[in-house]
Amino acid sequence: MEFLASDELQGRETGSEGYRKAAAYVAEQLAAAGVKPGAGEGYLQEMALVSRRLVEERSRLALVRGGKQTPLVLGEDAIISSRMGEPGAVDAPMVFVGYGLSIPDAGYDDLAGVDLKGKVAVILQGGPEKISGALRAHHGSSSERAKALRKAGAVGVILVQSPKLVEVPWERSAKARKMPSMMFADPSLNDDQGLKVSAVINMARAQKLFAGAPHTYEEVVALSNADKPLPRFELPSRLKAELAFETSPVKASNVVGVLPGSDPKLAGEYVVLSAHLDHVGVGEPINGDGIYNGAMDNASGVAALLEVAKVLQASETKPRRSVLFALVAGEEKGLLGSKYFAARPTVPAEGLVADLNLDMFLPLMPFTHVMSQGLDESTLGASLRQVAAGHGVMVQADPQPNRMGFVRSDQYSFIREGVPALAFKFGFEPGSKEELLQKQWYRERYHAPADDLSQPVDKEGAAKFVRMLAELARTVADAPERPRWNESSFFRRFAKTAEKGGEPGVRP
Repeated sequence: MEFLASDELQGRETGSEGYRKAAAYVAEQLAAAGVKPGAGEGYLQEMALVSRRLVEERSRLALVRGGKQTPLVLGEDAIISSRMGEPGAVDAPMVFVGYGLSIPDAGYDDLAGVDLKGKVAVILQGGPEKISGALRAHHGSSSERAKALRKAGAVGVILVQSPKLVEVPWERSAKARKMPSMMFADPSLNDDQGLKVSAVINMARAQKLFAGAPHTYEEVVALSNADKPLPRFELPSRLKAELAFETSPVKASNVVGVLPGSDPKLAGEYVVLSAHLDHVGVGEPINGDGIYNGAMDNASGVAALLEVAKVLQASETKPRRSVLFALVAGEEKGLLGSKYFAARPTVPAEGLVADLNLDMFLPLMPFTHVMSQGLDESTLGASLRQVAAGHGVMVQADPQPNRMGFVRSDQYSFIREGVPALAFKFGFEPGSKEELLQKQWYRERYHAPADDLSQPVDKEGAAKFVRMLAELARTVADAPERPRWNESSFFRRFAKTAEKGGEPGVRP
């Protein structure tokens, strides 16, 4: 962590010199730990990206009503996405469509019966509690939401913040808005495009959108907080937008290493341990500091995987299946590195049996509880419960599924390719001082320069977590059968079809 989160690496933005130094360092560490190259003859899997930045001087948003324009001040009222959207002008009516979710499996569709053709969909952050968190998160992902809105004929989307779900204060999000986004140079890999404009509205200014509408912003939030159905209605104002972008090519690399399995029959199957190596780089200074070091996010996860590699390599008996270490780029830019690896793996795709992902697992306190996203989706959950019990650690499911953590980190890229996956963070009892500590961390340090090496780390808790993760990786690697999706899991449909005579929906 001390090297990866040092000022020398300048926040490890994907494609930067600091990121290249980080990738070279991690490759050296894997080699020193006895982990073999996992990307052909070397450790680096290169990919071509495009950096994309909104040119604010030539971009604007305004509400038009009764011939009068009310500008939306960028950074104060709204933030225009630099990842989604197209250069040019938009002038379209706006429709509030609840959460903007279309979930056929749950019989839920905010878009049904609504005329969105040529209009901008205005949506509230979150989703109905009656639908499972994983299902909500999947359909709320940028790719699935864009697909549903395109199908309904929408030309854009505006997300309105929900107070109970905001992780980062608006002031900090506004400072970060000028950082570039990225996408693949190969357009076939970009699955969240097709809308002309995408923006987020500051919840403190949200009533501007709802002025004169049948419902106020406060009424909509109150209904959401009570988990009651949200109304859908036309907004009196139109959205007028002009967008301009500048682009440039970027090269970046995933770092991939393999610890070969000891069983000749199972060595061609791989348990993936993943963590993202990038952070957000250099941005607007906060308290005089403009380097976003990313110590917890996610130097901590990378460091933990390097420790697991050392533990497994030093053991007298090596895991039966191979263990693949994937330290990926571009997570902060939309899971780009893991998407690329999962779609174009450096080992046979049919050999990928599981992904165990670390993204800022937050060792802020003693390790007594582990929170796992994906816990009830596959047989990996049972393996985790078994291993955690042996370490005296309680296992918890995600207590805040509406934050959509299940689809916001790299495990989701593997899930979309049919690979069962888990992600982990330190857990806590509801209402405890540990919960307050984690909330304070998000408020003060998440995606801020304060996520640096000066913050306290519970080192014994981190070490205990590493020991548990190493045992979990070995347990999955040594199991007679590869992990399977549970029959009840929505994500079972992404599994590769079995060979003739096999069970449908399960990888051969």
